[in-house]
Amino acid sequence: MGLIIGIDLGGSTTKIVGLNNGTILSPMFITAADPITSLFGAFGKYVYDNGFQLADIEHVMLTGVGSSGVTQPIYGLPTTKVDEFQADGLGARFDSGLNHLTVVSMGTGTTLVRVDGDDIRHIGGLGLGGGTLQGLAHLLLNTTNFEEIVELASQGNVEHINLQIKDICKNDLEGLPLHATASLFGKVRHTNPSLADIAKGLICMVLETIGSGAVLSSINRGGNEKDFVLIGNMTRLPECRDVFPKIEEIYGVRFHIPAHATFCTALGAALAFSSIHKA
Repeated sequence: MGLIIGIDLGGSTTKIVGLNNGTILSPMFITAADPITSLFGAFGKYVYDNGFQLADIEHVMLTGVGSSGVTQPIYGLPTTKVDEFQADGLGARFDSGLNHLTVVSMGTGTTLVRVDGDDIRHIGGLGLGGGTLQGLAHLLLNTTNFEEIVELASQGNVEHINLQIKDICKNDLEGLPLHATASLFGKVRHTNPSLADIAKGLICMVLETIGSGAVLSSINRGGNEKDFVLIGNMTRLPECRDVFPKIEEIYGVRFHIPAHATFCTALGAALAFSSIHKA
């Protein structure tokens, strides 16, 4: 089998990975003004930076919302589109090494995909994600720049923003430790939070709501899922290391951020080639 290129084409960002006999090659992230510019910029840079020739590439596998605008083969290479939910599931399963999991894909919004071996199903989602963070940051912090928000939040303290159990109760409640959140942004009426505190609060609010929503969705469906694999751009947020362990403690579940979490959907697109080829 030759080199398989997997591409996750978003509205303005493109993730691209190569897959050669099960080995992941040089994941790359590109941002551009529109999906087509982003696609060809990412593909050209990827091929050039890695010293590949077009003849080295057996197939290009596309997924993501931006792929709907692609109507012809990429540089004349065999090109196939892959369902994004399938790509999420395949990529998360491969990168995490788990066969039974719920994928929590945190992009502009959040999608939930259940994986039971080869059975991969979209089970729902949340209208909350990076788009929410950037929108609220625009209103409250006058920026939509991801790096600026992250840098500002690094100087903030979420305890100046969120009302916690320890603020209203001296003892743990059943199943709720003192550090658990009682009310997101529930303390700002009584404090004078800085912009850094607000940035920290926004990030933690989005992540905590996504994490709790994913777990509660499983419970509501009568499931007993314990492993949740986080993928997407928002896994790069440092606050993930603080927020998700606290949710694990409350619900008795496990959140995993695999090594290639940002690129899992592109990886899944590349992995889908084997099943399509066999078919």
